[in-house]
Amino acid sequence: TGGRLVAIRQPGLERILFFDFDCVNELGDIVRLMLAVEIMGRHSNIILINADGKILDAIKRIDFEMSSVRPVLPGLAYMQPPIKAGKLDLTVFQPPDLIKAAMTGKDKPLSQALLNVSHGLSPLICREVSHLATRGRDTNAYSLTEDEKQRAVFYLSRVMAAVKTGENRCPYILFNPQNEPLEYSFMPITQYGLNAVGREIDCFSLLLDEFYRQKDAAIRLKQHSHDILRVLSNASDRIARKLENQKRELAQAGDREQLRIYGDLIHGNIGAIQKGAESAELINYFDPECATVRVPLDPSMSAAQNAQKCFKEYRKAQTAERILAEQIERGEQELRYIDSVFDALSRVSTLRELGELREELATGGYLRIQRSRKKLPAPLGPHEFVSDDGFTILVGRNNVQNDRLTLKTAKGSDIWLHTKNISGSHVIVQANGQMVPDQTLEQAAILAAFHSKAADSRQVPVDYTEVRNVKKPAGAPPGMVIYEKNRTAYVTPDATLAERLKK
Repeated sequence: TGGRLVAIRQPGLERILFFDFDCVNELGDIVRLMLAVEIMGRHSNIILINADGKILDAIKRIDFEMSSVRPVLPGLAYMQPPIKAGKLDLTVFQPPDLIKAAMTGKDKPLSQALLNVSHGLSPLICREVSHLATRGRDTNAYSLTEDEKQRAVFYLSRVMAAVKTGENRCPYILFNPQNEPLEYSFMPITQYGLNAVGREIDCFSLLLDEFYRQKDAAIRLKQHSHDILRVLSNASDRIARKLENQKRELAQAGDREQLRIYGDLIHGNIGAIQKGAESAELINYFDPECATVRVPLDPSMSAAQNAQKCFKEYRKAQTAERILAEQIERGEQELRYIDSVFDALSRVSTLRELGELREELATGGYLRIQRSRKKLPAPLGPHEFVSDDGFTILVGRNNVQNDRLTLKTAKGSDIWLHTKNISGSHVIVQANGQMVPDQTLEQAAILAAFHSKAADSRQVPVDYTEVRNVKKPAGAPPGMVIYEKNRTAYVTPDATLAERLKK
């Protein structure tokens, strides 16, 4: 106990760290102990080794039955995990050696070939070297041009310098357009282009904390949102099936005019139709050519009764068409609402936001929740941004907040924005009685596109108008409004801009 850490070592590019400690034994002598931390997924282990290289103990003991190649037991000599034959370590071999080995391997893209022949290079770094060497084409290794080969050697040399000397080395983290952590590295990464935003972090410890903190938060959110996702999926499927049936019935009701014509023809030929007939050949006076038409009859009814039956079915189909049209309109509106909740769920970033979304669905009767006696926290406010011109831009987090933002918070002269026919947040530019500049309108439109279902698209249509032109129909679900006197801007969502303007 009371050992003093004197060194930390890494053998090449192995996923192993050696921690050297100076400790005092039972006799009072200073002895050197080494702690080997092997970070290898399910094969990870922590092993304590004495000065003679013998294993004192390990977190996971591995006997001869578990592994005859590398047992880990007290008293045995410590051996590093074996390196797979044919793998080249960049700290031992030179970049030309790796490129040569990659080119003589199987017919694979350069990124995959580099991964297959290298030891200690991650898939991300192999893809980055290939991306820079082949200018994004990831050419097959065996068919590299001389220029591509030289570029590959050059960029591998940069990787080697970053590892060995720290040149161009920096803690670097990548975020996707939804601002979720995507990758991290010890050097800048360019292969994702506009599909990811990179940011340098002060140190590697902060990088790992930030990356896994957000990853863990995303996992917990996914677990807590499972019930909401299931409810929304079931509701969406149910409404879609119902709409399909209603539209099929509506198409059948559309043939009702034929029933009216049959009724009129039967009524006009009552004397000519024999009782008990199953059909009658009648002249269709509604046809310009007066063609003969076969009219089906119920043999158990008289001609007058058959005519009344046709008229009754005609009126029934006419009523059904009106009712079905109303039901289909309500169903499509509900489907749009469910889609908007799906979109809001995809942008939830905290458990509190998730709770508000669950409360919204419970109010709408889609979800049952157990009411707690504890007082609910105050609703979260909208996302706040400040444009480069100094105007405040507010973005709703969910449908209930969209209603509150547009119908209560905003003033009539403020500017309202929303993606055209696409689920998304309501966005308000607080004008404060001033003329809103074009730059602010453009930035607000970009934020509206970014906080919508089209966040990964380009040239997204965004409608905008004054708040006084926005109305909510009676009985409409949360977040649903109608508007007029609008104009449309086409913008591309920009996560970098959203992060920069965030208040």
